[in-house]
Amino acid sequence: MPVSKQEKEFTAYLVELMQSIGPVHAKHMFGGHGIFLEGLMFGLVADSVLYLKTDKETEHEFKTKGLEAFTYFKKDKEFKMSYFQAPEEIFEDRAAMKSWSTKAYNAALRAAANKRSKNDLIITRNA
Repeated sequence: MPVSKQEKEFTAYLVELMQSIGPVHAKHMFGGHGIFLEGLMFGLVADSVLYLKTDKETEHEFKTKGLEAFTYFKKDKEFKMSYFQAPEEIFEDRAAMKSWSTKAYNAALRAAANKRSKNDLIITRNA
């Protein structure tokens, strides 16, 4: 599915705002964009909505604000991902953008560390 010019511009704006946490970049994927830092995806743009990576440590902060998880349907089944809508205030407040983006990136770091430790366990068992 092609991405609209508006969504491309929105994504470029987000990437610019997120530079305060490092060399953030976007990749076109799944009809939207993934937002990456150091090889880890911590944000997702779909239908011109920014979703940020969450985990057990941060999900409650998003839910408390009434923000929704990113969902999609496949074969009439709904799937929820560990990405939640970003709070509106981050689009006008660079400090808020830095704070929420950092939380999302840290959630991505924890997920990657958990995945590595699970893979190490599997390799150890098979050795």
